[in-house]
Amino acid sequence: MRPEPGQGEALLTWAIWAALVAVVVATYSRVDPAETYHVSREGVAGGLSRAVTLLNFPIALVAIALALIAVAALSKTAWWAAGPAIGLCATIPWFVDQDDLDARWVNAIPALGVVIALGLTAAAGRSAGLALAPRRAWDRWRLVLAVVVVLVSLPWITAELGFHFPGNVFMSEELGREKDGTVIAAVHLGHHHGTDGAVLFLSGLLLSRVCVPRRRMRIVVFAAIGSLLAYGGVNFVQDAWNEQIVKRGWTDAGIPSALLPSLTPIWLVVSGLAVLFTIVMIRETKRTSYSA
Repeated sequence: MRPEPGQGEALLTWAIWAALVAVVVATYSRVDPAETYHVSREGVAGGLSRAVTLLNFPIALVAIALALIAVAALSKTAWWAAGPAIGLCATIPWFVDQDDLDARWVNAIPALGVVIALGLTAAAGRSAGLALAPRRAWDRWRLVLAVVVVLVSLPWITAELGFHFPGNVFMSEELGREKDGTVIAAVHLGHHHGTDGAVLFLSGLLLSRVCVPRRRMRIVVFAAIGSLLAYGGVNFVQDAWNEQIVKRGWTDAGIPSALLPSLTPIWLVVSGLAVLFTIVMIRETKRTSYSA
């Protein structure tokens, strides 16, 4: 009997994002909105509001990959739930405005997709178990990349917790002027799209360990994970470059934003990396024996 993929990596991914949501609620509940980014609500209402938009972006992106991983361990009837979940999660470009991150009622639409994807992971966990995949060939490189990402993310991690990173290693609380004329700390308090990029990339590294026996489904799952790695990695580098290199005055050459899909060179980079990461995962998997 062909083994179905355990949901250990998926469960850990959900846990990482749940921890980030909890931190966002706590920080935005106590920090003045003027010290954060494009929010206006205060107190617990402000914290819950920002958590809802976080559920939309970027968690809904991860939920698409997680729904596919769950379906790989379930019967074909699971598509009756996975299809709508993926469709709902894919609506985020219409319902998330980076210039206004206060929650609106329409944000419930992608959030519902996330909830369904979580339910699919739970169902797949009961069916296939919560074991992690066996050791993979390139786990050592995954660990190295994860450590690098976490180290570069230190100023964002402290900002998520509501304070600036101490010392002179990173730009942090130094004031700078944004393109719209706003004067704000180099690394504002609260949530950053660099954090999104970092955690998306880390999620991709973790989920790339999943073993998917069915060949066609494997390609679909790895394409989704490769997209997470590419999109997350580019946004991670872009925000880090802007905050730690450009804002120091070392160069005026910034990396274009890759938050929204567009017909631009930066999205050619994202697309190329997504294909590259997908190929790399497929090649790694060839070292694992599956019954097709």
